[in-house]
Amino acid sequence: MAREPLAARLPDFPWDTLAAAKARAAAHPGGIVDLSVGTPVDPVAEPIRRALFDGSAFPGYPATIGTVELREAAAAALSRRYSTVGLPENAILPVIGTKEAIAQLPSMLGIGAGDTVVIPEVAYPTYEVGALLAGARPVRADGTAQLGPERPALLFVNSPSNPTGKVLGVDHLRKVVQWARQRDTIVASDECYLGLAWEAEPVSILDPRVCDGDTTGLIAIHSLSKTSNLASYRAGFLAGDPALIADLAAVRKHAGAIVPFPVQAAMTYALSVDEHEAEQRARYAARRAVLVDAVRGAGFTVDHSEAGLYLWSTRGEPCRGTVDWLAERGILAAPGEFYGPQGAQHVRIAMTATDERIAAAAERLAR
Repeated sequence: MAREPLAARLPDFPWDTLAAAKARAAAHPGGIVDLSVGTPVDPVAEPIRRALFDGSAFPGYPATIGTVELREAAAAALSRRYSTVGLPENAILPVIGTKEAIAQLPSMLGIGAGDTVVIPEVAYPTYEVGALLAGARPVRADGTAQLGPERPALLFVNSPSNPTGKVLGVDHLRKVVQWARQRDTIVASDECYLGLAWEAEPVSILDPRVCDGDTTGLIAIHSLSKTSNLASYRAGFLAGDPALIADLAAVRKHAGAIVPFPVQAAMTYALSVDEHEAEQRARYAARRAVLVDAVRGAGFTVDHSEAGLYLWSTRGEPCRGTVDWLAERGILAAPGEFYGPQGAQHVRIAMTATDERIAAAAERLAR
């Protein structure tokens, strides 16, 4: 019997389909303004780089669970920045970037064939990929009422959302937690954009107003890629139910899924101070102000986008037509269909470009 490649379970990698639009945008006389991927462009703070360098002197194997200093710094940062419950250090697990963690989370939790994984209706594609890699069934739903008698093994929430920037309030998240606990469903909350609020105040699933101080069955997913510009470091961590964290740590030990020691050292510093994060947030706020006015001025409607690094925008037409319209002006955006059928008339426009490129995009949109 012929082997079926694991890749056959998965959809095509969506960004590969942007090649023609990217070439068209790159042909613009003023060069491309690539707003299709939310990759940081600003410098890594010098003290973080020094911490990375200092950590590089360590010759031994790093611990899968991370250093005590890193876990304590992460727990303290969550409490200080986002008013979460006080977490013990055994409630933290560093991961090699959150995309890897999300893709492997269902499998590493023992979820598989016959299980259901709930993802948002418009969602970061890796939630679906993680379910498919595990052999589970992904189901799109934004509310528990849509799920009827389902008893999912895992439910993903994402606030602020990638791609829409939508923020889920305390009452919504409380209902999700209560519903999940009645069904022994694990809730994984992707909070990678929690520190980038503009027009609404997002809250963590670990906020006492949401979980009543009880982290049972809850995993919050955090990244230093956006707020600390550490995308190249692959620096993220999981936080929440110590029992779930221990299960995941045990599996990751066997799999060799270990954050390198120098990166752990850099993460520890980045989580211990807030100044660099505030400076980066101010940069994005200034770019957002320029870009949102330009996008609306060009006739787009911007939906949600209360937080995060993207403008969820529409011209009331199929998203690929909008991508082509922007590409003719040297601007590359991501088609909303990447994120699910309900994104078919939207594009995701990222704010992760230099001030000069954001200004160039605004000028082109104003023509």
